Order: sequence, then C-alpha cells, then structure tokens
Amino acid sequence: MQQSTDLQNLLHSVHRKSYPAYKSLKGSYQFDNYILSIDHVQGDPFASPSHISVRISHKTAGFPREYYSDHVTRITLSDYLTRQFEKQVSHYTFRAKGSGKSGLISVSHCGQEILERTACEITEKGITARFFIGFPANGRTINATELEKILFDFLPVCVQKAFLYRNINHKELEQTIFLAEDQTYIRSQLAKRNLVAFVADGSILPRESGISSRPMKVSIPFTSPESLRVTMDLPHKGKISGMGIPEGITLIVGGGYHGKSTLLNALELGVYNHISGDGREYIITDDTALKLRSEDGRFIKDVDISLFINDLPNKKDTRCFSTEDASGSTSQAAGIVEGMEAGSRVFLLDEDTSATNFMVRDTFMQEVISREKEPITPFLERAEDLYKKAGISTILVAGSSGAFFHIADTIIQMDSYHPVDISEKVMALCGKYPLNPVKAPEFRFPESHRIMQKQTPSIRSHGRNAGRPEQLKIKVHGKDGFLIGKQDVDLRYIEQLIDTEQTAALGLLLKYTIEKLADGTRMIDDIVKYLADQLKHKGLSFLSEGSYIPCGYAMPRIQEIYSCFNRYRR
Repeated sequence: MQQSTDLQNLLHSVHRKSYPAYKSLKGSYQFDNYILSIDHVQGDPFASPSHISVRISHKTAGFPREYYSDHVTRITLSDYLTRQFEKQVSHYTFRAKGSGKSGLISVSHCGQEILERTACEITEKGITARFFIGFPANGRTINATELEKILFDFLPVCVQKAFLYRNINHKELEQTIFLAEDQTYIRSQLAKRNLVAFVADGSILPRESGISSRPMKVSIPFTSPESLRVTMDLPHKGKISGMGIPEGITLIVGGGYHGKSTLLNALELGVYNHISGDGREYIITDDTALKLRSEDGRFIKDVDISLFINDLPNKKDTRCFSTEDASGSTSQAAGIVEGMEAGSRVFLLDEDTSATNFMVRDTFMQEVISREKEPITPFLERAEDLYKKAGISTILVAGSSGAFFHIADTIIQMDSYHPVDISEKVMALCGKYPLNPVKAPEFRFPESHRIMQKQTPSIRSHGRNAGRPEQLKIKVHGKDGFLIGKQDVDLRYIEQLIDTEQTAALGLLLKYTIEKLADGTRMIDDIVKYLADQLKHKGLSFLSEGSYIPCGYAMPRIQEIYSCFNRYRR
C-alpha cells in the first residue's frame, strides 16, 4: 500500500507531461481517514472521467452497527451517504480548471426512490464510495497542480463531511433509518393481512409535473374510505391508518382527470421505498407487482401465449410463439405470461395503455363475431382464474367498459382525488346489466420455452487487434434502453424502471449473460434465477470478475431483468 505522499510525488513527476502519463497514478494510497484508489484513468481530458473510489473502515466512519445490520438498513444508509456526498462534491466540481472535463467531480444523483447503487457499498469491512473525477489538463498537457488541489484539498473535506458519523446530522439519519424500517414493516404486513397494497392517509399522490417526480405543492392529501381503512402500529412512527387494497381483482374507476391513473402510478412505484418528504413514503405495494401495457412492435420469442390467444388463422403455434413485430394484444399477452414467469403476485393495468381487443369483448361484438372466429380470450375472462388458480391479483384502471364490474372484488371510485368504495353499490347494479354467459377455454399454466442462444462474437477484420473477437460494448440511451453490440434493447415501456443506472445495470447483466451463461441450452428462467442468487449474495460487484465496478449502476428488480432479457432479439 502506497502512502498519500507517494501520490503527491507522482503528481509532481507527471506535471506538464502528455496526458497518458496520468496512467502511472493508477493504484491505492493511504490517506489519514481512508484509502483512495485510482481505478481507471481516462485517455484524454475530453473522454469519460476517471474512476475513483474511497474506502473507509467502520471504526473510522463510526456509524452505529444497527444502521447497517441488515439489507434494508444497509441500502438506506448507503443511499443517505450518497446524497450527502453529492451535496459536498457539488461545491467543488469544476473549481479546478482545464480543458474538456477537467475539474469535474461527480457521483450518482439519487431520485425520490431508494435504490441499491454501486456509488456507495457497505460491507462488513467498511464503506466504499465510488465517483468520477475529470483529471485536469491544459489542452492535452497534464496540469497536476489542479489535480493535487482536488485530491488533497477538496476531496478530504468532502469525505470528512459526508462519511464520518460525527460530522453528519444524527437526528436526520436516525429518522431516515426509522422510516425505512417502518416501510419494510408495512410491506411485511401486506400478505399477513391479505393485502396487495397500502396507501396511508395524508399521502400526496400527484407529482409536480410530467417530468418531475417531486410532490405537487398544492394538492389534496389522500383519505381512505372507511370500509377499506386499516390501521398498523409501526415500530417507530406508531399507529398509522390508510387504505388497504385487498387481494383479488380491484377496479379503479371515475371520471376523467379525477385521479385514477395518479393512484395507479403511485401504486406501481410503491414497490420501492421513498425518501422523507416525497409524499409517497407510506404508499407500499407488494414488491413483485408488475405494471403491464401493450407494446405494438415489440419482439417476442418462444412465449406460451395460449392462455390468451389460440387458433390463429395461419395455424401458428401459440404455445411457443415468436414474432419480430407484435400487435398490441399479442404483446400484452406475452407481457402477462412473462410476468407470471418472473414471479409477480400483482398485475397493474390501465385501460388507456392496454389493447382494447385484448381486455374485453362487449356483448354486441360477441353476437356479431362468434367465439369460434375470435382467437383472443380477453383478460376479462382470465382475471378471475389468474387470482383463484395462480394467486395473482389485479389492480385495473377502467373508464370505458362496465364489463369489468362483474368480476371485481373491490371497486374504488376516484372523485376529485378522493377515493370512494362503491363495491356494494355496483355489485347490486350488476344484476340489472348481466353479461352474456361465456365459457373461457380451460385455464392452463404457461410453459417456458425461451432459450438464450449462444452468440459467436464477430472477428475484428482490421487494426492492431485484427483476427481477435470483438468486445461486446454497451451504450446506454438514458432510462429507455441501451445498445449492446449492434442491437438496440428497447425498454421504453418498462414503466417501473425509474433510473438510468438501473438501465445501465441491465445492460451489464445482459452482457455477462451473453458472454458467460448463454450456451444454447439454458432457459431464461434458469439464467435469471442464477443472476438473482449472485446479486443477492454479492451485489452488482460479482459482474466485475475480481476487478473493480465503477459508480453508475443501480440494482434492478427481478421483474425488470426478465423484461429486459425477453426484449433482447437473440
């Protein structure tokens, strides 16, 4: 282990040399309170910034052990520290001058949800913080004086203020940990109380705008209908009341702009814990819940959609169905089957983003087009079996068809953002408007067929590495997808994917799968279960294969891993 003085000497030796001389700095250095590691040095001042990490022992950091004793508190503390570190480095970024990205200091930006990120990892050994620094240069000539300023003046202050317990707000951190433990307690109570979701009284559901996830400043606080109100005694907050959504089929109805989709959006993000002040801190949904929608044009390979679609005119086999360009109904059928494979216990659907012919066929249409001529078994006829035979509940926003009233167990009307339980009232009316009796084909659990094909890497035809296999490269397109090799993976309609760093992690997981696991015999189900086990025990660092993993990745759920892999065209 080299000392910080060794790093200073190296900086002095490379000053005013050409930029590649910075590569000699790579390594680890002991500072007073931490070990600084220069893991990767950028190629020039205009390239992606250098990867840096800082390791602090638990003894030095001084945080109470109970704040990182289990998975939930560990992730919550990591998230809190990342936010504190980002605040500190924001005071110093670009204060060191130079060309291109010279002087940049950046760390992951955390949103309203709490995610496990590579930006801060807590293990039994201590705390590791990862971030980026743009090594300064004038043109392409090293300006080591400015880098010395970052590493020896700015960074020690940031580390001291963000990662040492004695320097942070103890009460604020305690409340952050307590909130996470209360949220976890509510989630643990859902199944015990036969609920799929809980929305606390006083919650703020609307967001600031369509492009902001912050709470709307002037909005109507949520108030539960008495018939659906449940009370929980939380470990720290004490008694809390709110609306419990029971297992089964729940319908959310109401006039346009009265808050139906706003409630559903809050429920779909209730699979994550939220920070204090978000307004949705106590909106908790079963963590396997999956938002589904139609996706015209999506890729489908070897999916058993026979539960919903059969007897196609072209005689195509729907028990192992593939298409390069799915219709809305076919894509939604595949999404449900893939969700079942991913272990989802709750489906969330909005009629506005669903394929109409997939969801329901009204009486008149059934009279005109006989059952024998229609290959689609609509969701209306499968929802009850999904619950009773597969244990999967449904929460559905409906606004155009009254047919869903006949299968609903719970009906919530949103009236100017106020929920009203109209279940009894509607069920009394259902007798006046009966549905034509329709016998759906027998319910049968879908069978998984999708095998990840082995990919032979392309061989370089020119350059210094001619004749060698090409490396599989990933380029992330924000939150909406990524390019892997020459193929785009479109994730625009995976609505519970909330962070670009989750998308980046999905790209990394897919790359690892293609290179290490896809052998032409393993099914997606087996591969994802293996990945889930590795992620559970080792986190995203298992993908680094003994090297380092940089800042910039966040943990996706199992549901999103399945969704990503099923959209990869191999």
